[in-house]
Parts: sequence; C-alpha cells; structure tokens
Amino acid sequence: MDFSPLTDALASKSYGKIADICDELMLKGAAEMEGVPFEEEWPFAIHLLAHIYVNDTNSARFLWKSIPAAVKERQPEVVAAWGIGQRLWTRDYAAVHEAIRAFDWSQQIQPLVAAFSEVYTKRMFQLLLSAYSTISIQDTALFLGMNEDDATSYVSQQGWVVDPDSRMLIVKKQPVKTEQKLDSSKLQRLTEYVFHLEH
Repeated sequence: MDFSPLTDALASKSYGKIADICDELMLKGAAEMEGVPFEEEWPFAIHLLAHIYVNDTNSARFLWKSIPAAVKERQPEVVAAWGIGQRLWTRDYAAVHEAIRAFDWSQQIQPLVAAFSEVYTKRMFQLLLSAYSTISIQDTALFLGMNEDDATSYVSQQGWVVDPDSRMLIVKKQPVKTEQKLDSSKLQRLTEYVFHLEH
C-alpha cells in the first residue's frame, strides 16, 4: 500500500488533512486488497490521533471500535492514542494532558502529538475564556495541562489579571470582532431602495 500522501502530510505538518487522507487510503486499501488483511501495516495510531487533532471524537471512536483486538494487543501506541480519545469522549478535559504525557510516543508520531497538545491547550483556553469571569490558578493549570507558574504566565500574556491574595485569575474577555460582509447584490438592493425612496 502506498502511504506517500500520508508521509507527505506528516512531513509538511499538515495535521488537519491527515484524518481525511487516512480515511481515503483506508477505503482505497480495503477495495484494492479485498480479502487480504492490511491491518498489520495500517497506521492506526496516526489515524486515531488525526481524528482527535481535528476534534472529531466520533470518528475516532468508530475507528477504535473497528480496530482488530490483535492489533490493539500488539500496538500499545494505538491504545495510548485512544486513551486521549477516551478522555475527550468522557469530557475529562484535564486528564487529556495526563494521557498525552503518560506514553513515550514514537519518533514518527511525536510531532503530531505535540501539535495536538498545543491546539488542545488553545481550545481549553478559549473554553475557560468563554465560561469564567474568575477562576483559580490551580483549576486553570489543570485545564491547560501546565504547572501553576506556567499557566499564570500563559494567561497573563493574554491579558488576564492575577489576584495574589485569593490566588484567583480575573478573566479578561476579548472584544468580539464582527465583520460585516457586504456583497454586491446587497449593495445593489440598497441602492435601488434608496433610489425608490427619493423618487
């Protein structure tokens, strides 16, 4: 089986495309190798992590269920990848970082896991930003997967204020920017309306 599109996507760090590439290759491989098991060479860990990277836990869950038990037994990295997916599925957001750090990832997968960790931290920051007006430093560190000093530094760079007495963070809501797009048809209708009013 030709994994060059997947290899190219990994090399170019196009992690957002990997899930679709893997899905296409899997369908193609299943059609071409009808009756020949290709599961042994299939990069299930990458495939799972790619779905997790694009926040598609449903697809990751269904992929996990389709992986043969023998593969799960022989490839601990696949089980570790699903460990991240499980935490996301059960909405145990703080434990996601623990699942990432709990396994010694292979050289090939390490950059994908690191990229997911970074994206996930940003998602958690946005969640905290939208859900809280004040939050403890301890809880922030837990959600962001950092120690308390790093979490405080991270959110301070985003404009949050630290209250040292209560060890609470005051969330600074960022102004919502709305761009109004005016296409030519709307402009034309507005012009016709104004013209009609004047005449």
